[in-house]
Amino acid sequence: MVAHRERTASVPRLPRLTAALSAAVLLGTLTPAATAEPLAPTVPVQLLSITDFHGYFGEYTATVRPTAGAPAETVGGGAYLATHLDRLREGERNSILFSAGDDFSGWPDETEWFWNEPTVEYLNRIGLDFSTVGNHEMDRGIEFLRHMMGGTCEGRPDDDLCFTDSTGQRFRGADYEYYSANMVREHTAVPVVRPYHVEYVDAGGGRRLPVGFVHTTTSLTSSEQMSYTPRGIEYLPEAGAVNTYAKILRRQGVSAIVAVVHEGFSQRGGAGYNDCDSPSGPVVELNRQIDPAVDAIITGHWHAQVNCMLPDPAGNPRPVVEAGDAGKLINEIELRLDARTGEVVRELTRSVNHPNTRDVPPDPEILGMTAYWKKRLAERANTPVATVTEDLTRTRDAAGESSLYNLTADSFLWAARRDGRADLAMAMPDILRRDVTRAAAAGNQADADGRVLFSELAVGTVYDSGIGVGLVRGTVKGRQLDELIESQWQRAADGSVTFRPLALSGNVRYTYDLGKPVGSRVDAADVRIDGKPLRPGADYRIATLANNFFAKNSTPGFTALFTARNQDRSSFNGGDALWRYLEARSPVSAPEPGRMRPAP
Repeated sequence: MVAHRERTASVPRLPRLTAALSAAVLLGTLTPAATAEPLAPTVPVQLLSITDFHGYFGEYTATVRPTAGAPAETVGGGAYLATHLDRLREGERNSILFSAGDDFSGWPDETEWFWNEPTVEYLNRIGLDFSTVGNHEMDRGIEFLRHMMGGTCEGRPDDDLCFTDSTGQRFRGADYEYYSANMVREHTAVPVVRPYHVEYVDAGGGRRLPVGFVHTTTSLTSSEQMSYTPRGIEYLPEAGAVNTYAKILRRQGVSAIVAVVHEGFSQRGGAGYNDCDSPSGPVVELNRQIDPAVDAIITGHWHAQVNCMLPDPAGNPRPVVEAGDAGKLINEIELRLDARTGEVVRELTRSVNHPNTRDVPPDPEILGMTAYWKKRLAERANTPVATVTEDLTRTRDAAGESSLYNLTADSFLWAARRDGRADLAMAMPDILRRDVTRAAAAGNQADADGRVLFSELAVGTVYDSGIGVGLVRGTVKGRQLDELIESQWQRAADGSVTFRPLALSGNVRYTYDLGKPVGSRVDAADVRIDGKPLRPGADYRIATLANNFFAKNSTPGFTALFTARNQDRSSFNGGDALWRYLEARSPVSAPEPGRMRPAP
């Protein structure tokens, strides 16, 4: 396995772009050295990329096919991926390995339960040179991304970070950098991380040539429930950001430019990973907008498998590719640089997607790393986190209340107040996936009656995906809050009414009357928050899961939070809140019912 390579040169690491590099310095790299060695007419540069890895370094398989109608191939597994990468890089003088984003927020337990630090260890081991920020890199906000980049032990509200890796070292962060040109500070448009960088390649005769990389994150990041970012960061249009920094690179003397875009596209169903059959999706339009000075576009986000040569705005073909997800494919683009000018000779560009087949020897170091995290996973699963005196269930009583839903609403309020302000919280219907029971799990010697293990509570109890859905606070008027409570009774097109109970935090009480029309079953005057009557024109700060503040992925029928003002995101997600709340109040009993009462 190739270790992380020592770069021949690099733009210095900076917290943000503060000044353009000196064009004279870059141009100076093109000056021939005093040598008698003859120059080859072109310089080969191998670009190897993966995308949307999502922590699948373990034993995971899928099937793919190279072209429509071809036999299916079994692919997958981080140990095989490492071997394929080594073989592809063998003998290549100028090989650059990178990712188009969504490296972590993985779904496999052996990385998810350690907040994706194992994924960074894997990417360090295979020698990743850099990565673009994907939307999932922002699932816990910028502080968590900084933790992953720099190895700080900050970025989660509970400081449950910096695990010991398979080499016995404490987590130290990525050996590679994350970039994004269009992820910027709100109101200032200053990039949050570095927007672009330059890699230098060996041109022979002691000469080096620059290859510039511009990176963008999907501009729809804040419309994803996990990476929803209501304050502090904006995501500008991708094409404009690429073009801005491509021009900067050209002014600095960089002639070869690559865009790494965490936004996707696809092709006709049934096509293979090396086909380009009727491509469609956002990147097809972006390709029409991105400056012809950009010589290749590597994409992600859609988990698609497609390998195209599409005309740029000047009519010249350039590779526009996406290499699937979860380590199924490796994209390889061979650029040929003019040895004297550094320009890409477009007609010599080649692109191919390679399958991560399992017909090669798996890398033994990666096998050892995977075994280590599997063992740690079993230990973490059996870690006690709380005790309960009785079952906490999702079962609703006659009024619509549930002990576990009430506790979840209480945990949301508790968490939201740890790093911000909230007047109340709610847990939407259908967000809990299992009960928390008192009885020990059969056959598990680590469990005991009343004991709640990490695996029973911390991950997977509250609605989540990957790293979890964030807790968001927003301000609404009292009349909007009343509307939200009324939304529990939902009328279908056929006139039938479904009751979908909300769980409100324990400082809220109200009465409802089923004899009144839908939309008028709760008298706002009877709603009490901290014992005080609800005032229709007053402001109330409410906390719940992020997906309920915008239409995409929201709980059906509940729309009153879409216009909530001054939204901000807690550092807790839903699972964190419930886990840490029960831990802090252990031993835990079911809360008293009576938050919502039917009229006599």
